[in-house]
Amino acid sequence: MDMKKLDFRSDTVTLPTEEMLEKMVQAELGDDVYGDDATVNKLEAIAAEILGKEAALFVPTGTMGNLLAVMTHTIPGQEIILEESSHIYLYEVAGIARVGGVQARTIRGTNGVMNPHVVEDVIRKEDIHFPETGLICLENTHNMSGGMAIPLENMKQIYKVAKENNLPVHLDGARLFNAASYLKVEAREIVQYVDSVMFCISKGLCAPIGSLLVGTKGFIQRARKYRKMLGGGMRQAGVIAAAGIHALEEMTGRLDVDHQHAKLLAQKLREIPGISIDIDKVHTNIINVDFTESGFTTSQLIPRFEERGLLTNPRNQYVIRFVTHKDVTKQDVHDAITIIKQIIE
Repeated sequence: MDMKKLDFRSDTVTLPTEEMLEKMVQAELGDDVYGDDATVNKLEAIAAEILGKEAALFVPTGTMGNLLAVMTHTIPGQEIILEESSHIYLYEVAGIARVGGVQARTIRGTNGVMNPHVVEDVIRKEDIHFPETGLICLENTHNMSGGMAIPLENMKQIYKVAKENNLPVHLDGARLFNAASYLKVEAREIVQYVDSVMFCISKGLCAPIGSLLVGTKGFIQRARKYRKMLGGGMRQAGVIAAAGIHALEEMTGRLDVDHQHAKLLAQKLREIPGISIDIDKVHTNIINVDFTESGFTTSQLIPRFEERGLLTNPRNQYVIRFVTHKDVTKQDVHDAITIIKQIIE
């Protein structure tokens, strides 16, 4: 009998539900590049409506969605402001520089939160030597900070700074609905403080593929052309858009279960000698677990975990990231705790 895999690597590993697969098979199809795939059009309309924005664009990945936002908001040679451990800056293969033609101005945040006064200070003044600031980027939830949610008041203050300086704000909202669940607000309340937002349907929402870029009609019209440039113009994409519709209608409301499982995992792991977790930083479905005092490095632990069927990803030499999701049950959490305890002790 095959050993059950306990996959805590990411919420991207989720599999579609049976109902989601049925919706995919039944989807009404057309050619999305021509704008006549009814299912894609419906998904984009639903996404815009949920977030209180004018329009949306279905894209293959969140990385493409973020790059499209940067390209659409800026012109080559400008500079964009980012938190120094943001996903756009660290994990998107320097697309903003290579393809978007802009340079990054990074700010050190606190748990992913940038100080609005520092943001204001680094906006470029008129000077022949300087690039122009073209965009401010936020991330909510903040991946590297362990899925922590950015407070709405902070987003509001940064948005105010941006508007006073005639700058657009883009939100990498890959896990936007996790943030909404933690903050106990509707997602549209978060994105009222940004001009555009990208969110993933392929993470905690369980769709197999895809993200949405949302903003004004004019912004989306320009982004659509850049999507074609980047090779993101899909044809009968309604097959996967149907999964996205189901994700938005049925899967956003269950994210709190994943958050409860993450909190349980964190609480039990911190009871094991040699393991350190800041429980106050476990907001959503990501836990950064520090094994420094255990005497093990991540390169030693991860293969041992895998031999027992537990899959994880390293953050660095001593910290391992665990992510809960729809396919991680409460029993899986307890089984993971048992495996880790046996190896550490």
